[in-house]
Amino acid sequence: MSKFIPGLELSERFFFEAVKPILDKELPNLKYSAGLIGYGSEVLGFDTEESTDHHWGPRFLMFLEEENFDAQKVEIDKILSEKLPHNFLGFSTNYTEGDKIGVRHPEPITSGPIRHFVEFYTIKSYLEKRLNISSVESLTNVDWIKFPEQRLLETISGKVFIDGLGKLEEMREALHYYPKDVWLYRLASEWQKISDIEAFVGRCGDVDDDLGSRLVASDIIKSIMNLCFLMERSYIPYSKWFGSGFKRLKSSEVLLPVLMNIMTSPDWKERESNLSQAYKIIAHMHNNLNITEKMSEEVESYYGRPYLVIRADKFAEKIMDQIPEGSREEMK
Repeated sequence: MSKFIPGLELSERFFFEAVKPILDKELPNLKYSAGLIGYGSEVLGFDTEESTDHHWGPRFLMFLEEENFDAQKVEIDKILSEKLPHNFLGFSTNYTEGDKIGVRHPEPITSGPIRHFVEFYTIKSYLEKRLNISSVESLTNVDWIKFPEQRLLETISGKVFIDGLGKLEEMREALHYYPKDVWLYRLASEWQKISDIEAFVGRCGDVDDDLGSRLVASDIIKSIMNLCFLMERSYIPYSKWFGSGFKRLKSSEVLLPVLMNIMTSPDWKERESNLSQAYKIIAHMHNNLNITEKMSEEVESYYGRPYLVIRADKFAEKIMDQIPEGSREEMK
């Protein structure tokens, strides 16, 4: 078995060492962009040897101009099929056809035409397929709210190998992160989620519902982690890579051990104490953003009841006050 190479590195080498020389020779005037973006754990840098059994290997996306796209795609596909090596750095360049859900698997062969894994797009067709838009121009706040965050992360991650069209990097930059009003709205939403349940860790525990207390704490932890992604202006990956992505954040250095303590707390009192520590950290992080007046970083009792909360609703309200009324109404 070939020694594992991170998929992004493998694909970049495949492009520059195997594909580009062929294109330079056969189609020297071809104008195109190429890179590895979109789906795939390797695009986010989370792939391991376990990832290599499907939809992984020497592959990349090739972007062509709208004009003559179909004819160019057919021509390039034929050239690569005939002239690519059957393996690259020990990995098959030939793949099965997509199964009933489109998944392709490496299929080693030693002769004959190659069913390669170079995918062809225009900038428009990529945006239509991945984000259901045709252009990154004139995007509204509602557009941004509707985008699946994982798709945004996949589009701005990975790497552009060459941008001969001069449009691929421009597209990625336009989607680099949420506009300010959308960012503030999402911040406020996460604080509000905490507000809705922050007293229940104690309340559930108080009636001997330890499972309920743990579940509520878990939901709060997720919102705290979401706030960290938002405060560091980083798109949030979906569940498989949520924890792995969190570890890459600067704030995880301080928060990760605290969050783990919350998860492993044996009773609600200790759980609440650890949550209080986490609240203080994210409140301090909020204040460092300088987007509202300074907020209290201390926990307090919940309307006189013996449960400690950060009063996350106050954070949500102050953040919402920073969003112009028109934008607030648009995003409701």
